[in-house]
Amino acid sequence: MATTAFLFPGQGSQYVGMGKDLYERSAIAREYFERADAFLSFPLSKICFEGPEEELKKTKNTQPAIFLHSIILTKIMESDGATMVAGHSLGEYSALVHAGAMTFEDGLKLVRLRGELMQRAGEERKGTMAAIVGIESTVIEEICREAKSVGVVQCANFNSPGQIVVSGSVDGVRKAMEDAKGRGAKLVKELIVGGAFHSPLMESARSGLRVALATTPIQDAVNAVYANVTARPMQKAEEIRTLLEEQLTSVVRWEESIRQMIADGATTFVEIGPGKVLQGLVKRIDTTVEARGIDKFEDIEKVVTA
Repeated sequence: MATTAFLFPGQGSQYVGMGKDLYERSAIAREYFERADAFLSFPLSKICFEGPEEELKKTKNTQPAIFLHSIILTKIMESDGATMVAGHSLGEYSALVHAGAMTFEDGLKLVRLRGELMQRAGEERKGTMAAIVGIESTVIEEICREAKSVGVVQCANFNSPGQIVVSGSVDGVRKAMEDAKGRGAKLVKELIVGGAFHSPLMESARSGLRVALATTPIQDAVNAVYANVTARPMQKAEEIRTLLEEQLTSVVRWEESIRQMIADGATTFVEIGPGKVLQGLVKRIDTTVEARGIDKFEDIEKVVTA
């Protein structure tokens, strides 16, 4: 039997104008944008619709913006949800709200705080990230171990076959980039990011998030949410709390998560939120499954018509 899995994007998928058509064409979208603005006490909707891009790209704004966009789409779709869901880094919060593990307001509060903590950690301990394409993961792990002689560096995202992101101190990451080029990487590119996400340099953010998670009501998830840290389904509230904290300094096992979902029966993946990043990754991971996305109001209309 065909099974649909929902995927929720993370940081980097944002764009100026995101959600504006939803706001203009859906009363549900207007309600949620207004609720978010009131809850956060600042005009997040205006930053989504009008930018400027520099403001939207700030981690403290990007994270709640993408989360809000994804949740609004699920509410407009009025879907009971897929039996399997996963989110890339920040997207894990969207997945958990959709799976009933936390309320919209609690999820919004956490992602805003998470964004603030990560932005602050990035300012306190300068770091960077780089994408490396065309080398096996075992080789990149070896490169990171060797590059640690000059600075902090580790794998941050196993995104798809041959596409891995490393994260850490500027010296550590640049040494790993240099070594990867020497080992025959097809592409090595430093990313424009606000910090060394998913590395030990996020430890101060992890401490702050731990405190917030401890006081946030979390329930068992209704559906299986495939965790970034383990690439396995999590449903129990305490496990969710633990893994969300660990996620900040741990590698995102995205390729493994998608493969596990396919092994568990997923045949169609629907990315819900801005951009097309996750659809592209799914297609590189397994060409036999279907991958599509819902970003704009017209995408929802196509689904309803189908």
